[in-house]
Amino acid sequence: MPGMGLIAIGTTGVTIAYSGIAHTFVDGLHALTGLTLILGLIFFSTGLLEGGISTSNRAKATTLVVLSIALAFGTFAFTLSSVSSVPVFAGVLLIIVIPAVVIAYVAMKIPEYAKPVAGIFILASGAGIAAYVGFGLVGPDTYLISEQPVEEITEQIEEVISTAPVFKISILAGSSVQENPDYEPDLAHVTKGHIIEWANDDNTIHTATSAVDFGETFDSSMINPGEIFQIDTSNLELGEYQYMCIVHPWMTASFVLEEVKEPAKVDVSIPQGASIEQIGQFYYDPTDISVSVGTTVVWTNNDNAAHTATSGNLEQGISGEFDSDLIPPGGTFEHTFNTADTRDYFCLLHPWMKGTVTVE
Repeated sequence: MPGMGLIAIGTTGVTIAYSGIAHTFVDGLHALTGLTLILGLIFFSTGLLEGGISTSNRAKATTLVVLSIALAFGTFAFTLSSVSSVPVFAGVLLIIVIPAVVIAYVAMKIPEYAKPVAGIFILASGAGIAAYVGFGLVGPDTYLISEQPVEEITEQIEEVISTAPVFKISILAGSSVQENPDYEPDLAHVTKGHIIEWANDDNTIHTATSAVDFGETFDSSMINPGEIFQIDTSNLELGEYQYMCIVHPWMTASFVLEEVKEPAKVDVSIPQGASIEQIGQFYYDPTDISVSVGTTVVWTNNDNAAHTATSGNLEQGISGEFDSDLIPPGGTFEHTFNTADTRDYFCLLHPWMKGTVTVE
């Protein structure tokens, strides 16, 4: 039967793509499977219109093979799918089937109208795509959209990101070349509840996709150059997670999710005499410290004059990350560092007083 092979390939591809398994792949593959299916249906419809339904053993065997492939892959796809997309999938198939059958019928029975009818379908498809992209007039029905207001969702996301410590992982420049370093660090130790942030520092797209289940646990989709992807580890189980880049599958790394530890605190003293610039005088003691993400640094003013601990430096000015205001003699100021980076700080009243906090 003409077109049966193309129908088998196209049906399998569309079923897998639109049921949620292939959501990590480039969307062009979805379009390719749909195109394969529509071509198969055109050939199939043409064969039916010309010669009717064949009852030969070869046709029956071919039909059985096609149905078996479609049912097997379809069942497997919907079993693994995390998307409630049955209505969408049915709609996609109808959108593919109807034009294919109409075009085939017109081509067989009224060939002079084949080109105008095909042109109408192409223009209608183009108009629909333009409306969806440009104006949002065509889109998923409300049963696919959460009733929770977008503003509320945005506020929740911002709250999580702003309060939870962030562990940064870099997708290194040149990592798309095989055997080059890719994710840094290659093995990360992260405390449960922290945010993991992947930053694409390369000049091409990448993903951060859980490797064992092919994106079921987490999947960034495409991370464009300069963009980031974050996950909240609060809902993940303790243990090691391997991940990879779908686009460049040789790029692999892992992180170990560990138990929550007691919040760490590091003390920094502002010693006696810090308000006077002199050789051998400590202004912040210790001057340079290295701490882990989530550590709280406590500054205690042991001098007899007021001081500040203000992020930034004289050359670049105040960074705005933290500022103690005036710390009176005997007073304290504390700040929790939730992201890895190196911070300079100084005293606004006595600018020769300088210190550094390195967060790893």
